[in-house]
Amino acid sequence: MLTIRMLKTFRLVAKTGSFAAAADKIALTQAAVSLQMRGLEEALNRELFDRSGRQITLTRAGREISPKVEQILDLMAQLEAKPANSMQGPVTIGAVVSVIGALSLVVAGLKTAHPLLDVRLLSARSDELTVMVDEGEVDIAAVVARPDDTLPEGLIWTPLYTEPLILVVNREVTDTDVQRVLRAHGFLRFDRRVRTGLVVDQALHTLGLEVNEYLELNSIETIVALVRKNVGVTVLPKLHSGDWDADPSLRLVPIAYPPITRTVGMIHRASYGQTGITEAIVDMLHSD
Repeated sequence: MLTIRMLKTFRLVAKTGSFAAAADKIALTQAAVSLQMRGLEEALNRELFDRSGRQITLTRAGREISPKVEQILDLMAQLEAKPANSMQGPVTIGAVVSVIGALSLVVAGLKTAHPLLDVRLLSARSDELTVMVDEGEVDIAAVVARPDDTLPEGLIWTPLYTEPLILVVNREVTDTDVQRVLRAHGFLRFDRRVRTGLVVDQALHTLGLEVNEYLELNSIETIVALVRKNVGVTVLPKLHSGDWDADPSLRLVPIAYPPITRTVGMIHRASYGQTGITEAIVDMLHSD
């Protein structure tokens, strides 16, 4: 069955000349993109790609449908567009887990100020949210920037804030030498399958810091709870809405000067009409 997602992927493959490059832009595997394009060819009953060379090229049939695909996607974007400042109707907002707490308070204030907004708030990983925004399942999302700063075509990025990476240890750990602490204590690593984990891993590599691997977890809150119990040490972004400085069981140690940071921002489709919601969220978060 022909889908809008297939057409969007076809446009990316046509522009990049590569299944792998297209997959990277939409956070899918190369195999998934290839499977989508096979499905598109079956749905249209024609061969769209010449796969014989090192680079994917369009066949004559592929070149013929390319402008029609662009026209269809442009029409879809126009149908999705809404008045920019309507501040009403349904809106689905997503966020990564480490941002969802602060964002929920902001969204509650936005809902109070604009009671005609019908808000749905959900949490997922950055890559998952990026795909959901691109496909129209989510309207706006707060995500962590990719280490390579790439963004799928058609999405708009609005930076929110940066968070410095820090060494988080139990108060009983008095050594201030970052490398000695990381070697002497079990390292509680944040999940390297997600963007924050990649940012942390990249920072450790850049600084030449060696760690004593202990556990890898996908929850910042769980990692910090284990540090409070003196189970191990960790390197994490100092959360914008966190209160770790005031926690009597924790000690925060900078790992680099100037600091290496994680960047959090909002994304939405270029065709999304209610950009006033994004602007309001950014303003409210910055006023905290």
